[in-house]
Amino acid sequence: MKKSLPLLALLAASTFSFAQIRTPQPSSSATLMQSVGVTDITVKYSRPSMKGREIFGKLVPYGQFWRTGANQATAIEFSTDVMLEGQNVPAGKYFLYSIPNADTWTVIINKSAATAPEQYKQADDVVRVSVKPTQAPTTETFAIGFSDITDSTANLDIMWAQTKVSTKLATNTTKMVETAIDKAAEASANNMNAGANYLLGKGINLQKALSMVNQAVAYKETFRNLWTKAQILGKLGNFAEAAPIAKKALDLGQSSGDPSFAFFKDAIEKGAAEFASKIPVPAILPKGKKK
Repeated sequence: MKKSLPLLALLAASTFSFAQIRTPQPSSSATLMQSVGVTDITVKYSRPSMKGREIFGKLVPYGQFWRTGANQATAIEFSTDVMLEGQNVPAGKYFLYSIPNADTWTVIINKSAATAPEQYKQADDVVRVSVKPTQAPTTETFAIGFSDITDSTANLDIMWAQTKVSTKLATNTTKMVETAIDKAAEASANNMNAGANYLLGKGINLQKALSMVNQAVAYKETFRNLWTKAQILGKLGNFAEAAPIAKKALDLGQSSGDPSFAFFKDAIEKGAAEFASKIPVPAILPKGKKK
């Protein structure tokens, strides 16, 4: 029994080594990534070759589901929402299928992986669009690509044999960039208010704190940053300006519907009253006397 151990170890090592051997697929795999504006599109697919065969209408029958490649289902991922031929495709991971015909193709974005017609579920379609194929120079090895790229549009091209099918992709780049700018500005304003609150709490650099909170208020007035500003002005002894700003913070908080306002309400009410009580009253001079 002991003598068989070396043999078993040898067999195990041989099996392990064999498992590490990589052999080529009949159709090579490819990964394509293309940016359209701020949208990243990734396609993972396999690339069969013609090898002297007649492709469309023969190897790839007309009128039938095609995985649009070979081996595994062709995967496509969009980092943001896109439009395919005017139809909305939410950001996410999908599969690209088609139904070729001589005069028109149906191009499909679907949620589920399928490699054969019996596996395909039309109920999982996200969109399906009809496009006309065009004659093109011979493409020996099946290819998917992008063309006519701008900062918000591109063509998704399917090419094989003498056929090319292009579907129009569009992204709302301008809106997405504007939204990103707004979020960055809002984050900056929130950071400015947080910094001003820190200095206020420490009772240091109050002029700097006032400058910071003014930037936050300039972006958008909220009960939070107005209350911060009122407190800083109060610390600086400017009660005449602090009182109405505290009152504005109170009114804005009550109308905001923000549930967190409940934690600030009493303090703002108390602060507004205190600031108002400390506003200096101008001295009244006797009649006939000039100041």
